[in-house]
Amino acid sequence: MITQRLALLDDIYELCDLLKILFEQEAEFSYEQKKQGNALKTLIDSPQLGHILVIEVSDKIIGMVTILYTFSTALNEKVGLLEDMIIDHEYQNKGFGSMLMDYALEFAGSQGLKRITLLTDGINIKAHKFYKKNHFSLSSMVPFRKIL
Repeated sequence: MITQRLALLDDIYELCDLLKILFEQEAEFSYEQKKQGNALKTLIDSPQLGHILVIEVSDKIIGMVTILYTFSTALNEKVGLLEDMIIDHEYQNKGFGSMLMDYALEFAGSQGLKRITLLTDGINIKAHKFYKKNHFSLSSMVPFRKIL
């Protein structure tokens, strides 16, 4: 049985396992279980910041995605940043990612978001194809970052 829902505090251990998989694929981030566990707890306890959505198969969490909330002066609307999209390796290429993305976009709409933005590693062609397949378009904006 496949279910999709909001993440709960009891899910943090499984979500940390998924973040470890994701961070191993990303050049810019490194996994630290305590740090990521605390971040997940903060998000689950603070719905005004965003939500973590999960997809389960037979009560096992196989994927997650995070939607963080912000505001756009260009749109004069609430918008979101999509992060931490990951499906366990064993369940990839079976439609679960698209199912989770559909759920996330529907959920984002229910929260009043008018735009979703996401970032991927420049060399992660598999992710680029996935997002294009799910009707995201490449932005002409270029991200810059400064760690404070």
